[in-house]
Amino acid sequence: MNTTRPSESGIAVKSAVKRSNMPLYLIMLTCIVPMLAAVLLYYVPSLRPDGSTNYGNFVQPQRPMPSADTLRLTTLDGKPFDLQTLKGKWLLLTSDGGACPDSCAQKLHFTRNGHASQGKNVQRIQRVWFVTDDQPVPDKVLQAYKGTIMLRADPKALSQFLLDEADRTGDEVAVEKKMDSYLWIIDPNGNLIMHYPGNQTDPIRFRGDLAKLLHASTIG
Repeated sequence: MNTTRPSESGIAVKSAVKRSNMPLYLIMLTCIVPMLAAVLLYYVPSLRPDGSTNYGNFVQPQRPMPSADTLRLTTLDGKPFDLQTLKGKWLLLTSDGGACPDSCAQKLHFTRNGHASQGKNVQRIQRVWFVTDDQPVPDKVLQAYKGTIMLRADPKALSQFLLDEADRTGDEVAVEKKMDSYLWIIDPNGNLIMHYPGNQTDPIRFRGDLAKLLHASTIG
């Protein structure tokens, strides 16, 4: 940029002022650094500070989604279903018997409302309910939670994916009860990453965690 200033003799002279690119670099840096930090903290859990603000508990280590041969699933009408086909989306998981008592319905309610609350990000999320027995699902539950993918699963095989080794101890009833006491999140890469305390989950904090994950991640 050229500016004009008077000389000592009173004659106007022009001086060139060089324009600096430093402000532009600083703006770019302030935009990039938070994104890089969020991605790093997401993929390297050991770097997260002890005072992290997440509500749910991280699954350590993260567990990859099982293949269709390892975890055999069927839809409610008996058709085989491969969980791998849902890769690329954030999955909100619940597990319970088909009769779906109030505690089960409350978990489905949490995942439905958590999903619906994400605004423009709703298309990045899918809800899944693992039905761990052969009991018919009540019509009122089918109607209330349309949009949830309902899949029948063998509880023993399912527990190998959803539960830590310590939680898989005990008889089949105890293991199923343990699974019924959680909600889970799978990331778009197919990794089980977080769990929540079932129907005791704080729905507001659950929605907050989900919003943070979607905001910090560019996948899914």
